[in-house]
Amino acid sequence: MTESNEANKPIIAITMGDPCGIGPEIIVKALAHSIVQETCVPLVLGDRAALERAIRVCGANFALLEIKEPEDALRATGNSIPLLPLSSLTGADLHYGKPTAAAGEAVYRYICTAARLCLDGRVAAMATAPISKEAMHRAGHDYPGHTELLAEMCGTDEYVMMLAGDILRVALVTIHEALKDVPGLITFDRVLQTIRVTATGVRRLTGIGRPRLAVLALNPHCGEGGRFGSEEREVIAPAILAAQAEGIDAMGPLSADTLFHFAQKGEYDGVVAMYHDQGLIPLKMLHFDDGVNVTLGLPIIRTSVDHGTAYDLAGTGKASETSLLAAIRMAVGMTGRK
Repeated sequence: MTESNEANKPIIAITMGDPCGIGPEIIVKALAHSIVQETCVPLVLGDRAALERAIRVCGANFALLEIKEPEDALRATGNSIPLLPLSSLTGADLHYGKPTAAAGEAVYRYICTAARLCLDGRVAAMATAPISKEAMHRAGHDYPGHTELLAEMCGTDEYVMMLAGDILRVALVTIHEALKDVPGLITFDRVLQTIRVTATGVRRLTGIGRPRLAVLALNPHCGEGGRFGSEEREVIAPAILAAQAEGIDAMGPLSADTLFHFAQKGEYDGVVAMYHDQGLIPLKMLHFDDGVNVTLGLPIIRTSVDHGTAYDLAGTGKASETSLLAAIRMAVGMTGRK
């Protein structure tokens, strides 16, 4: 590959995630796929020692190209991985499966740097490997996950977490909340905002001009006329009507126990679920390996793996890179759709 050829490809910042987990290994394995080299310029933000260790564990034939500026990644050849080193972790901080404060601080730095590069237009998108929230908390960064940190950095509260595969795309009205708190968080404004952001996001993901969105009920059987709850009648249905008045093709409220039977057949382009497990259990039944977490509503493109650090697999070289590969491919695809 030459620099002139690479200049036509988007630079995708890939954050290492927790270096004590499988992040470094799945990055190495994903970058070995020709589709990555053919469609983008990957730039890893992480730790040199962790990435070198992952190359050895995976038996890969890569050399590291340590760079200082993201644009320098354009100089990389097919057998090298451009690395922007943002930490220098010691052996004590790189024990497999052991969340540490030092690793948590490094993870925070990887994410923040990638977001700033996206905001400055120096990279086209970011794809993130899995993090340990415990490690970040030990380092003093108390966020439920990537999504909330990135929303804060981008200065927006109109964001939506979506998990997507080739068949299902599921967005969430509430994300990481205790189940007992969910009903109080289902408000007209929140449901309408989620529908709006999801419609725009699915358009960008798929290129479909007016995507069909299924909006789920909160209660069994859509509340059974108020017998099992009134959220459908008082909140969700009015929000759907308001979205329809804005030209959004939203349908519902629909019962979650039957909707996914039809959604998996392609009858909808996206699903808006009221809470985490309602939407993500069926999504992961279909897309356990190739699901992608994408944050909608941000001024930047961010995709991520749909799994955790898998500490039990760290260091074995057996972790699947399928989700990260899908995340990189989705990020590349979104750079071409404004």
